[in-house]
Amino acid sequence: MIDDLDLGFDEPERGEKGRHRRGFRKRKSGSGGGRGKTFLALLMALVLLGAIGGGAFYGFDRIQNYFVTPDYDGSGSGEITVEIKNGALLADMADALVAADVVKSQKAFIEAAEAESRSKNIQPGTYKLRKQMSGENAVAAMLDLKNKIVNGLTIPEGRTSFNIYKLLSEKTKIPVKDFQAAAKDPEGLGVPDWWFKRGDGKKSVKSVEGFLFPDTYEIPPKSTAESILKLMVNRFLSVTGEMKFADQVQEKRKVSPYEALIVASLAQAEAGNKDDLGKVARVAYNRAYGEFPCNCLEMDVTVNYYLESIGKPTKSSKQMTAAELDDPKNPYNRKLPGMIPTPINNPGKQALEGAMNTPPGKWLFFVAIDKEGHSAFAETYEEQKRNEAKAKEAGII
Repeated sequence: MIDDLDLGFDEPERGEKGRHRRGFRKRKSGSGGGRGKTFLALLMALVLLGAIGGGAFYGFDRIQNYFVTPDYDGSGSGEITVEIKNGALLADMADALVAADVVKSQKAFIEAAEAESRSKNIQPGTYKLRKQMSGENAVAAMLDLKNKIVNGLTIPEGRTSFNIYKLLSEKTKIPVKDFQAAAKDPEGLGVPDWWFKRGDGKKSVKSVEGFLFPDTYEIPPKSTAESILKLMVNRFLSVTGEMKFADQVQEKRKVSPYEALIVASLAQAEAGNKDDLGKVARVAYNRAYGEFPCNCLEMDVTVNYYLESIGKPTKSSKQMTAAELDDPKNPYNRKLPGMIPTPINNPGKQALEGAMNTPPGKWLFFVAIDKEGHSAFAETYEEQKRNEAKAKEAGII
């Protein structure tokens, strides 16, 4: 105790009239212990105070961490790979991320994951992440399949569902008929009912076409046709949700999200170059909803979709017969007014952006004019004929 320390001060002495007088007590000559004793006492006091201060700081730090979640800010830096093992729970994932210095604390990752309903979709595997990410950014990165290192199957942009089933069957050995059966219930695969609502007065046709997002997928062991298609639908919903696709097309294009998705599929099929995706989408809007005489699309790609749907081979425009071009039994007839019943393929993100952010223009026609697939666009048929002449000179058509 400090009370027991002799710091070398005298008791106050009383003066002649009983007043206290401050001063040092006289030491006996030769004693020599006063100064050393004083130094030792001061040293011990400093050590004691230091210990108290350090303990107080350590205790405060622990209390602060209890009430405030230790977390990094931002999206991090650098690059690191982290493996999430099969059967890993959120706590196990958090431990792996903390060990790799991806997140600052287990609590930061778990809280962010619990706040994100889609975190249950985080799969085992190896992820390409950054160091010192916030818990929220780490969860978002692990939900983005492009950050997952896989040796999976790539679904190219613009493939029809029929073609996708064949690709998936070859990879998984699951029969095509199983994918066809699962696809009969798009809502059961996760497509919300509101996606099929139309604003053009036409009957809604519920199809999984358009919702199987093109990307690279790692097919988990023991997957079923249904679980694989659900994975692809979930990816579509994630991408379009981040883009705010549904809100944007209703506000800017004044059409339902489903009709805009159909337009994106048309642009994906018709545009020979990614630079023209938005312009082709504009032509589709102008023809179906604008001042085009028949308000029909007149795009041969819709005929090919119908041929594929009934098990017939697709053809080039030159190979198509008059009967095929104008088949009254074909619900995707190029001469029918308005927008077709469903998407005709599964468009990628750039085609979706083209249908969402179309450039202004009154174009009604287009034709490819070079070997890179670029098209020339026209407002009148006379202008279109001039563009076609240029395409013939270049040997394109």
